[in-house]
Amino acid sequence: MDYLSKYGYSPNQEAIGRALDIIAANLDNVSSEQVLKDCFSMMDLTTLKTDDTPASVTRLVNKVNSFRESYPEWPLPASVCVYSNFASVVKEARACDFNITVVSACFPTSQSFLEVKLKECEMAVEQGADEVDIVLALNSFLAGNHEAAAEEIRQVRKTIDAVAARQGRNVHLKVILETGLLRTPEAIANASFLAMEAGADFIKTSTGKVDVNATPVAAYVMCECIARFKEVTGKKIGFKPAGGISSAMDALCYYSIVSSVLGKEWLNKEYFRFGVSRVANSILSAVEQKTVSFF
Repeated sequence: MDYLSKYGYSPNQEAIGRALDIIAANLDNVSSEQVLKDCFSMMDLTTLKTDDTPASVTRLVNKVNSFRESYPEWPLPASVCVYSNFASVVKEARACDFNITVVSACFPTSQSFLEVKLKECEMAVEQGADEVDIVLALNSFLAGNHEAAAEEIRQVRKTIDAVAARQGRNVHLKVILETGLLRTPEAIANASFLAMEAGADFIKTSTGKVDVNATPVAAYVMCECIARFKEVTGKKIGFKPAGGISSAMDALCYYSIVSSVLGKEWLNKEYFRFGVSRVANSILSAVEQKTVSFF
């Protein structure tokens, strides 16, 4: 399907470039203690390593549990993000108010049978996941079979909603586009509209596991698509940049893109997240004006 025609959107690369130049030149003016703390509150604090263990995941959760003792004036991160098999570990260790996010459905490649992907998502929610991040089925999307890619998202949506309903709660679905493999703004836009239409609560740039991850251009295009989708359908969809975000200035860049394109109503953890494993300490250090290595 040509989603660009359906939604009346086409990326204007020259205009996007000019807008990003203005944003980059203004980052020092955007930076403030409050904005940096807001960015911190929108983090999905992430560990997705091959050598993750129940003990290492528990250590990370315990750092979040104890964070306010050391930094009482700071908000907590929005969630802790782990592989699906660690959802129950986070749930058992969690002692304060943050969500459990999992990467699921055969992350990071999404290369498996749909039945396997659905079972992994089902088990993750059964074991406590509040948010499920999956990767767009690029094996279908890049082959031009958009309907198959959309149907996978619809099936995941149906599966996690059914489990959550049995537990009397709601679970959010984030769809990772892997924008570094989509190559063009037009492909990024098509994938954005496909994911939103198929049931994503958030669209997310990247897994952090390929050569090119989050970029300002991809983020700008995705945010323009979110704005257009809201105009057409009335539905507000969230945005999550992830992969390669390592400094406080990186966070401010994406914060400024969201602010510029979508506005203040998106600048909260309900509609904006960062996928981060490194930037937490950078934001802490920037505000505290000393090197902090808490996480």
